Amino acid sequence: MSANLHDYDGDIIAWANEQARLLREGLFSQLDIEHIAEEIEDVGKSEKRELRNRMAVLLAHLLKWQCQTGYQGNSWRRTIKEQRRGVLACLKETPSLKPDLGKPDWWAWVWSDAVGLAVKETGLDCYPESCPWTFEQIMDAEFWP
Repeated sequence: MSANLHDYDGDIIAWANEQARLLREGLFSQLDIEHIAEEIEDVGKSEKRELRNRMAVLLAHLLKWQCQTGYQGNSWRRTIKEQRRGVLACLKETPSLKPDLGKPDWWAWVWSDAVGLAVKETGLDCYPESCPWTFEQIMDAEFWP
């Protein structure tokens, strides 16, 4: 039987608290190393997912702003500003995400998500195949397509 009192698959919070206690007490031989490694990797995946989601929402709202000029309003403006701040915060807090911004596959994935959101919210399917704006334009507080 494992020295761990809590099962990783049974109660993740209890398991995590137990692992933290074991680390603090220096009881390294009792640690669930494989699952700890998985959780550390998942933290990175979560940060990547947040950046991708924020950028997709930002792009979707920029698309809506551009294509539905009659609906431009404070709500969309707030969302665009909020997502710009969120993207910048993600990059400031986790600078190792910056290289993703140079990857065409990452942009294709984000753009696909953004177009999907825009289509779902507007019912329109008239958006470009790829992002027509640079990162600098997207993040520019003065840029309103």
